[in-house]
Amino acid sequence: MSAQAGILSGLRVVEVSAFVAAPLGGATLAALGADVIRVDPIGGGIDAGRWPLGPDGRSLYWAGLNQGKRSITLDLRSDEGRDLVARLITCAGDGGGILLTNLPARGWLDYETLRARRGDLIIVAISGSRDGGTAVDYTVNAGAGFPLVTGPEGHDGPVNHVLPAWDLQTGFLAALGVVAAERHRRLTGEGRLVQLALEDVALAVAGNLGILAEAQLVEEPRARYGNDLYGTYARDFRTADGRDVQVCALTPRQWYSLGEATGLAPGLAALGERLELDLELEGDRFRARHDISALLAPWFAERQLAEVAAALTQHGVLWGPYRTFKELAADSGPAPATALDFGGGPPEAPKRGPELGANTDQVLRELIGLADTDLDRLRRERIIAS
Repeated sequence: MSAQAGILSGLRVVEVSAFVAAPLGGATLAALGADVIRVDPIGGGIDAGRWPLGPDGRSLYWAGLNQGKRSITLDLRSDEGRDLVARLITCAGDGGGILLTNLPARGWLDYETLRARRGDLIIVAISGSRDGGTAVDYTVNAGAGFPLVTGPEGHDGPVNHVLPAWDLQTGFLAALGVVAAERHRRLTGEGRLVQLALEDVALAVAGNLGILAEAQLVEEPRARYGNDLYGTYARDFRTADGRDVQVCALTPRQWYSLGEATGLAPGLAALGERLELDLELEGDRFRARHDISALLAPWFAERQLAEVAAALTQHGVLWGPYRTFKELAADSGPAPATALDFGGGPPEAPKRGPELGANTDQVLRELIGLADTDLDRLRRERIIAS
């Protein structure tokens, strides 16, 4: 077993969730060795068939977000089904007593109600907004300002990003929340209700990046800059064979390397003098971005990707080719279970996502001690399915 796979061995998390953020949090914990038990209604929840789909009609999305977990299915509308989940969440054992969910932590998942069964209970509860209102990544993103600075210069109207950034950031934070709360419990014996809202995640990121401070201090709102990188120099260029590459010059050394690789250092120096700008400074490179790109574009357009790659790599330029998802899958090899590397060998390969409900009998037998006769009755009454 690699260090990555076993680092959270002994931690047991019950996950009652759907969509991206909470399942990603659970998958992150599972990749590090936690026993994550995904709970779904019989037949699957609202995300069980979400695109993309495999040739057999199975959701590749669901399988990817549930790698390494165990899956159980119960009738979550019945009192007995909910009681079974509550027993799973609160069953005895060091490292257990943890719930990760994006369902409201009320009713049958109420923190105080479950804490009456286990005093050191930990719940990490994800919501859309801080007040518990309904919101998803795409609605949060709309209100976070980013779609109005995304897209080509001069474009009128919002441009959404295809990546669900707030779901992803929230998922990773949820995993961190579980680990932090469990550490607190080990030190103090106390459980915790940890609440995490997508809107707060977006707000925190905008603050961390200085975007909110800029908005308060600068009269004009930030504009769109297309593929130019705000405040420095980076943009895309097309080669003679129709390939696109991204080039970045964030530091003076990278700026110098770009001039050397293209043979345009004298021309770039003359450009700075003509514009009365110091192009070793990020801000001045940004101000001169259109003139710089006009000087560089012909060099790329006259060369095929192989020649461009050789020159840029030889001189240590910060660059990369644009690839389709299909090219990425072909060029990058198998994806690791987690990007974290704790040493101790090669990255752990992701474990296959479970079939829906595949571990129902195993989990209920192992953790709450149900006998085969109990399982048979529950199956006949459609309280569980496997």
